[in-house]
Amino acid sequence: MQRKIFWITFTIIGLIADFALPFWWALIATIPIGLASWWIAYRSDWF
Repeated sequence: MQRKIFWITFTIIGLIADFALPFWWALIATIPIGLASWWIAYRSDWF
């Protein structure tokens, strides 16, 4: 379940960044998006 939540949040936030930011900013934003998705899925105890 946590892996599924990770990939769902990573995809949704990543798509928002792709449309809202220029290409290079969106590419650089992938690392913080991954960290935020990891925190939401594994460390936040929401799921």
